[in-house]
Amino acid sequence: MTRRLLIATLAVSAFAAAPRDASAALNPNDEYILVSGGPSLVSLEAYRREAHRHDRWWGNFIRTARFRIEQLQKASNGAANITWLVYRPGYENRQAEDGQPLISNIESVRDKYKIRLVWFSESDEVVNYINSGQNRSSVKVSGFEFFGHSNKYCFVFDYSNHILGASRSFLHQSDLKRINRKAFARGAYCKSWGCHSGESFTAEWKRVTGVKMIGAIGKTDYSKTYEGTLPFVSPGGRWTS
Repeated sequence: MTRRLLIATLAVSAFAAAPRDASAALNPNDEYILVSGGPSLVSLEAYRREAHRHDRWWGNFIRTARFRIEQLQKASNGAANITWLVYRPGYENRQAEDGQPLISNIESVRDKYKIRLVWFSESDEVVNYINSGQNRSSVKVSGFEFFGHSNKYCFVFDYSNHILGASRSFLHQSDLKRINRKAFARGAYCKSWGCHSGESFTAEWKRVTGVKMIGAIGKTDYSKTYEGTLPFVSPGGRWTS
């Protein structure tokens, strides 16, 4: 095993649910996609009981994606071809609420790590990017990870941002049939860092794409993000693929 491959394997094993060879996922000739959903509005979440409130801090799904970008770049010696899809409407709304330059903050991550940032506002844009964001006959999707709200059936890009406890933009497992399985590289690494994805969504993802996706049974916890920690499964839960 080469030194480069050994470093890549150890780095990915540290964050995966189970150790696996990272050589395919970090192939610089292919594309690694990260997706960040949007935050809730504090003004809406204020109507919930304190223990049930979401997204006190706006950057849960941004900071954790940034950690992964750092890990992937280190594991590939800077060679990974990373694209970051971010749900823009959620951050525009939260920006107006917080009075902070959140869009500029997100773009600063792009500039610091020299990655490709793609803003989106509809779930169709995510599907279309997977299928044809780059020439999929030559540039396959070698990795896909999601940071955001979710339930057992959906990636929820917008949650409690327009309507308390509801979503205007989401990717339901019934929509996965629109993904072209030929877009993925052999051995692609996929993971959802959202709640409950491992209870239904990930099985449908594998059935449709032919690629395993790691997901959580139970809730995931972003509360240690400020410490530089990726989401972890809440007590009683577990990762599954």
